[in-house]
Amino acid sequence: MSIAKARLQDLREEKKLTQKEIAAFLYCDQSLYSKYERLERDIPVYLLMRLADYYETNLDYMLKRTDIRKMYPRNKR
Repeated sequence: MSIAKARLQDLREEKKLTQKEIAAFLYCDQSLYSKYERLERDIPVYLLMRLADYYETNLDYMLKRTDIRKMYPRNKR
């Protein structure tokens, strides 16, 4: 998921958050989150989903498949 690098960092910095703050939100160590941003480790999809919800965007935007940032509507069950 290397194409997510810039979006992960950009979204975090937009909210003026540190890697340590996002790592705490994801229940992981700051050094691990830093590796996600630097592409040294693949970020699990479930964490990307959590971040997409947190940043109020969609996975396609985070993975640079689109420049449309809007969240997708939730399915009603």
